[in-house]
Amino acid sequence: MFNVRSIKTQLIIYLACFAVFLSIKDGRPVFLFTTTIAVVSAFGIDSIIRQLRTKVFQIAESAIITGFIIGYVISSDEAWFVFVLASLLAIFSKHVIRFKNKHLFNPAAFGIFSSTVLLGASTQWMGTYIWYIVVPFGLYWAHKTRRMEIIIGYAIVFFLLFGANAMAQRTPLLSVLGYISYFYVFVMVIEPRTGPAKPVGKYLFGGGAALLVFVLTQAGMRVDVELLSLLAMNAAVPLLNRLPFKKEV
Repeated sequence: MFNVRSIKTQLIIYLACFAVFLSIKDGRPVFLFTTTIAVVSAFGIDSIIRQLRTKVFQIAESAIITGFIIGYVISSDEAWFVFVLASLLAIFSKHVIRFKNKHLFNPAAFGIFSSTVLLGASTQWMGTYIWYIVVPFGLYWAHKTRRMEIIIGYAIVFFLLFGANAMAQRTPLLSVLGYISYFYVFVMVIEPRTGPAKPVGKYLFGGGAALLVFVLTQAGMRVDVELLSLLAMNAAVPLLNRLPFKKEV
């Protein structure tokens, strides 16, 4: 089930170690507690569903990763049941909302965003601005999963739009680096199962996510614009996969 050579296992180890680091660094043991609730809930619910379907007990690595992401993004100040509900909705979307035998939405994003809408839960994006830890591993993961085009597409559109806005407001151009949610880009946006298959689609996926983040931010949307942008681009993946270009070999 767990193999250190597996990118999923490596991501689980990374998220677990990073969570411990952040809880110690910020003096927030509650973050570890709520993250544990999310992880246990996600893989527990997922395992029950798989048991009912296959009659075999399984613990999917992807469910554990979903739980970790929920723990990182939802505010640790929220009640414990918010993390359980977010995990339930995330796994529900994975097993029910499907297109051509694949889940359509990033499970963690769906669960978290649904919780913010249904329960008014707040987000914290724990550790998202610690770029020197998030970016190196994110680049490694993007390379391993062939999702580097998504990062490139996101970066180009993000810097064009936010850079132009910074110049219009006469603020330092490098200040836009402070607007990037690194955990969002280098962990969630490049998730391989809910992204497009073709290189051109990947560029458009990343660029589209950045465009939506900019537009929704400028519009003053009172929702988590990163999550909404990712879910919108997830919904567009079937169309991106129909573009008249070849898939990667």
